[in-house]
Amino acid sequence: MRKINIAIDGFSGCGKSSTAKEVARRLGYKFIDSGAMYRAVTLHMLRENIDLSSQALISEALATCQIDFQHNPETGKSETILNGENVEQEIRKMYVSEKVSIVAAVKAVRVAMVAQQQEMGKARGVVMDGRDIASVVFPDAELKVFMKASDKSRAMRRKLELEEKGESPSLEEIMENFQDRDLQDSTRAESPLIQVPEAVVIDTSDLAFEDQVLRVLTLAKEKIEA
Repeated sequence: MRKINIAIDGFSGCGKSSTAKEVARRLGYKFIDSGAMYRAVTLHMLRENIDLSSQALISEALATCQIDFQHNPETGKSETILNGENVEQEIRKMYVSEKVSIVAAVKAVRVAMVAQQQEMGKARGVVMDGRDIASVVFPDAELKVFMKASDKSRAMRRKLELEEKGESPSLEEIMENFQDRDLQDSTRAESPLIQVPEAVVIDTSDLAFEDQVLRVLTLAKEKIEA
């Protein structure tokens, strides 16, 4: 049975990453978390005290930023490794979320990450989520999905995630963060978030997680068997 590449794009908090991870697990495919890669780059810049207004300094710091993914046999999940350190929990914190769109908009950062991502996808059998996967990273992906959801439903999900990690931001703060990131992601000059014409749109506002996964799996199997 042939393997395909699956590109899942959409706004923050729509369930892209969790859905992509589960789809990859059930298909036995490799999961590449592009959002985690950009969060890891952002964490690296913050730790190195890089001036985020200086693209030159950000570009220089990329030379010491190595990102990889490691399977955790206990959880069955892929976790983000930055320069040999597991940073899966740290990159999800609000202080990183508030800066990730700024770093991700730098051309040198996107070029470096896309090159790594495209190399991973050459053999097919990859599921990847982000904001420019179908338009830039894998324009030849056999299945392209675009996820969206209401601001309130996204904020409620993220609030629960953060509370489980010991953080307690207000719903209004999270919604404001989403709105700011949506604007930056959709209007940036380098690889903006767009919905490609051939993408299948899935609104997750009122969908249970299992329903999200099953919708993508159904679409994937149709492509695989075509």
